[in-house]
Amino acid sequence: MKLRKWQIDCVQHALQLYNEQQHFMCLATPAAGKTLMAAELSRCLLKSNKIDFILCFSPSAEVSNSIRATFSKRLGNEFNGMMGSIGNALTYQSMASLSPSFWRLLSSHRVMVIMDEVHHLKGHEFATPNAWGEEVLTHIQNKAAYTLALSGTPWRSDKAPIVLSKFTEPDNTIHCDFVYGLHNAIEDGVCRTPRITLVDNDNIHLTEDIESHTFNSISALLDGSSFNYSALLHHPEVMLYLLSLGVNKLTETRALSPNAGGLVVATSIQHALRLYDMLVNDFGQSACLVNSQMKHPSSIIEHFRFNDTQWIVSVGMIAEGTDIPRLQVCCHLSRIKTEMHYRQVLGRVLRVDDSRNKVAWLFTLAEPSLIQFAYNVDTDLPDGGSVVFEQNTQSIDLSISSGSQHANNPQNYEDKPESFHVANEVILKLGPRELQSKHCCVEEEANYNLAMLGDFKQQIVRLFG
Repeated sequence: MKLRKWQIDCVQHALQLYNEQQHFMCLATPAAGKTLMAAELSRCLLKSNKIDFILCFSPSAEVSNSIRATFSKRLGNEFNGMMGSIGNALTYQSMASLSPSFWRLLSSHRVMVIMDEVHHLKGHEFATPNAWGEEVLTHIQNKAAYTLALSGTPWRSDKAPIVLSKFTEPDNTIHCDFVYGLHNAIEDGVCRTPRITLVDNDNIHLTEDIESHTFNSISALLDGSSFNYSALLHHPEVMLYLLSLGVNKLTETRALSPNAGGLVVATSIQHALRLYDMLVNDFGQSACLVNSQMKHPSSIIEHFRFNDTQWIVSVGMIAEGTDIPRLQVCCHLSRIKTEMHYRQVLGRVLRVDDSRNKVAWLFTLAEPSLIQFAYNVDTDLPDGGSVVFEQNTQSIDLSISSGSQHANNPQNYEDKPESFHVANEVILKLGPRELQSKHCCVEEEANYNLAMLGDFKQQIVRLFG
């Protein structure tokens, strides 16, 4: 596989710095090809007889499997930890179960240790690490011949320091030895251009018992009432509308790229089941489900990677490092509202393949944090990007009745699916096509009634041109 220019530059820079230091930190935008760069760097160190073995650690089994395949192909050798192999890829979770004899390899041999998505490792001293960070500080720091840290999002949501990282004064930001940003990746044709669509509504009526309030945006609703974001994500018409945008865009994309796929990021297993049901029964789409409670989630992901199923609905499985280049559209309905998670989800649809389409779409609600994250991606540009506001004139009527405890505690939506049953019929108007779908409301004495009577508006953040 031919290396990209940034990968060649990064390898050369790392080889130079390794003459002076043992650790190298690479920040490259999600989907840029960090694993291949790491494999090439390892190949160069092996060729120059500076290392004997390579150990790679990552946050999930899916990513570890992908690393094994990439390293084996690039190095021309087995990479599975078995006799005769040149190394292995393991998860951070497995560190605690590795035997003392395993860790002694770092003292008896020259080992290159690669830590993928290093932001998972908290701590720069023994007083503050998390479990994974402590394993690195105990067994790897000052013992590995060389270490390589990789990340697409070089910060933690809790703002804690990242293990083995150097920090710059006075703002205590992380020091990266090599940086390859999204702007560069798009200019080089390494990543697709993102289009982030923020969906809002300008006429929301909320009734609690006998009190009624009207809000002109989702932000105003969340700020001015106890109806929270997670409850909104479970609203049938919100789910239907976001999915309709994704389905329409994927249909348009597949006209150019017949194998293009879509990702739906759900907030819980029950939520994922409802979204899956809507995709299949309301929109007539082909889809599959994947979550951590399934027996063989890695097999489901691997099968989807190479087939032509339109959608995969995931609860935390299609995350950082998961390599599915045919993903080009994403509906983000997760309750997680951290910038790290947001960028990792966006990265799942940025990876290029040989298709004609070079644009990636992310659909999400116009929740205040998510709005800010979208514009933060925009401001990563050295020369700034452009933001275009568009209003969708399609009309939509929707309502939901729920107990006040559901507005305050959306866990009731997720953990008690039996509390839902068919109680009303809702019609979603989508231009020439009209979809009828039966959805539920929850019977409670004291209840909220949410009616979004205004037009859904779309603010489309057009990045990089």
